[in-house]
Amino acid sequence: MTTREVTWTEASARRLRRQGLVTPAQGSPARITAAMLGAHAQVLSAAELSVALRLDGGATRTSVREALWTEHSLVKTYGPRGTVHLLAAEDMPMWTGALSAIPAGSNPVPPHVRMTDEQTEQVLAAISDALTGAELTVDELTEAIVERTGPWAGDPVMEAFQDKWPRWRQATHLAAHRGLLAFAPNRGRKATCTSPGVTPMHGPAALEALLEHYLRAYGPASPAHFAKWLAAPRAWAAGLFASSAAGGRIEEVVFAGERAWVAAGDTEFADEAPRGVRLLPYFDAFTIASQPRELLFPGAARERALAGGQAGNFPVVLVDGEVHGVWHQKRSGKRIAVTVEPVGKALERARTRRDLQRQVERVGEVLEGTAELTVGTVTVGPHA
Repeated sequence: MTTREVTWTEASARRLRRQGLVTPAQGSPARITAAMLGAHAQVLSAAELSVALRLDGGATRTSVREALWTEHSLVKTYGPRGTVHLLAAEDMPMWTGALSAIPAGSNPVPPHVRMTDEQTEQVLAAISDALTGAELTVDELTEAIVERTGPWAGDPVMEAFQDKWPRWRQATHLAAHRGLLAFAPNRGRKATCTSPGVTPMHGPAALEALLEHYLRAYGPASPAHFAKWLAAPRAWAAGLFASSAAGGRIEEVVFAGERAWVAAGDTEFADEAPRGVRLLPYFDAFTIASQPRELLFPGAARERALAGGQAGNFPVVLVDGEVHGVWHQKRSGKRIAVTVEPVGKALERARTRRDLQRQVERVGEVLEGTAELTVGTVTVGPHA
């Protein structure tokens, strides 16, 4: 049987279409967030923009906030790579089952600070008990954990941003990945945590489901691509792909001249070229997950829009499925000043200039203001 060959153009067009980046998607913020496999929310306003830009029907940042804090169809928690994400609530069993089943790398915590396995389980049980039916600040949660475990859990021994965090906080990501902890609405300027009330899927089944979702969103992809997206060991990812291929759940193709995989039966790629301009904010899911990165960031865009090879640190201008610029927005009341810095000549065409103006106007709508475009140099450095 001949192996299906997939070009970069075909893959890019399908990824864009499936994520509402060609024609805005119908449906809810949760539905498009599920299609993206989460919206990076370390900068929550960027996540709101990522999600709402992909939706039709006049979706705004308020639409995303209502889905998160009122409808609870979105959950803010620690997702892939241990970073804060918005995830679809209906996918939380898959996410927690999969993330808690990924093998941990080397422990970065100094030996004298680490908790034993027994202490870790005590802390996790305390978190579960304290957060059930409650919304607690970190300080309140620390008191609750110490009360349930002992003073050792609250020892301020973890180095953190020129401060010292209590010992228990090394288990924060693990608690989230087991479905015991998620974010609740801020109380003033203080973040709060709660229990998402999730029962994780069985690990192997969750990993299979996550791999299928990933390949449908960002395939064709290799084990190395999947491992990079999750910040997981490459050898482990290769093993997962091998077992999934043996089980008939994924199938091999040739993508951009290299071996890659798609979900079983998902081999239809339309004969179309990506078209249009999109302004993607910090750490947008498409920017982070789309591979090969050298094709997404062609030529000079690689130097201008990647921070030491890391995607997401700059908001990017996507032209016909490739990065051809960076941008920045600054708000003053209802006015939103959008500065776009082109890389190369892609934005010089009349069509792309018209598309860019419409996209700037849409950004203003999502952010519930009026956006004004300036084409010039972006002087703001990369986000940390």
